[in-house]
Amino acid sequence: MAETRVLVEFGMGTSLRRQDYTEAAKRAIRDALWHNSVNVAELFDFPKSAMRIRAEIGVQNPDAIDCDALSAVFPYGTAEIHVTKGGLDIDKPGSGHTVIANAAITVSFDMEPAE
Repeated sequence: MAETRVLVEFGMGTSLRRQDYTEAAKRAIRDALWHNSVNVAELFDFPKSAMRIRAEIGVQNPDAIDCDALSAVFPYGTAEIHVTKGGLDIDKPGSGHTVIANAAITVSFDMEPAE
């Protein structure tokens, strides 16, 4: 299999009030997706379902992430979610904090599809 990366995009998302790491990560993924309007599947004459998506998410509390909820953000392709410690938690006056998540999304294809 000759898996070839054809796209990399980055995004940032926040949860300002609820300290919801999953929601901040979903927003980071959407931000990355909205930066891109390239139809890479069509460019190579592949079905969109052939997309292999790797999403790397950085948040301060990786254990608080619902990876299934993040996978559901992608409308097609096979998503693989990897969560690591990163992002930022910004203390708020009074109580709580704002959550900032970062996302790096790569899209790859098997460039030698079976006949």
